[in-house]
Amino acid sequence: MSTGGEGRPAGHGGAGTFEGLVIAVDGPGGSGKSTVAREIARRLGLRYLDTGAMYRAVTQLALESRIDLEDHSAVAELTERAVLTVGTSPTSPAIAVNGEAVDEKIRTRAVTNAVSAVAAVPAVRRRLVARQQQIIAGALPDGIVVEGRDIGSVVAPQASVKVFLTASTEVRALRRSHQLGEKGIDDVARTLAELDRRDVLDSTRAADPLAIPDDAIVLDSTSLSVQDVVDEVLRHCERVAAGAS
Repeated sequence: MSTGGEGRPAGHGGAGTFEGLVIAVDGPGGSGKSTVAREIARRLGLRYLDTGAMYRAVTQLALESRIDLEDHSAVAELTERAVLTVGTSPTSPAIAVNGEAVDEKIRTRAVTNAVSAVAAVPAVRRRLVARQQQIIAGALPDGIVVEGRDIGSVVAPQASVKVFLTASTEVRALRRSHQLGEKGIDDVARTLAELDRRDVLDSTRAADPLAIPDDAIVLDSTSLSVQDVVDEVLRHCERVAAGAS
């Protein structure tokens, strides 16, 4: 499997102020990670990596190939063969599998409900984590914002800034249903049940479970706007940058 990237985006962080910064943004589904991480990267002029999109891309390929997700060997072999092309621009992140853009395909309910099973396969995690670490290394000395579920604890434990973003399950369900274009009460209830199930799977898997890094700042976005969260993270980044200067 191979991955590719893009050049550094234009940003507003000031000349070199945040250069070399690795920012890890972790949290459960629907917590607002993607929106916050992309905005931080844009504001600071850093690259951006959505690690979840990589797991989703493999999941989409597995579903499309009609592979039994319980067959870990088959899923691992598929991951090994897959060619992922991952863009690192916060303004236009993109991902392709074997040359085909899958940005929309990987956001379906089917993929969302299956991705935890694929992400729990140790061989898949080893392969993708290694590639994620290569992408992070390749983003330096510019700097990068990386979002996922194990960034601060596994993928980039050396990250200068670690953020764990959370929110109530009810609010996360509303957000996820909105992303799927659903507004009905039954739709939200269904999404709520699916999030609860995924939370359990992601938090209890043997390989790299979802966890709060000891040195992460924890932000509950239940009653906060995206801008509130972004501003708080940026203030933390400024403190870290000032301390390193």
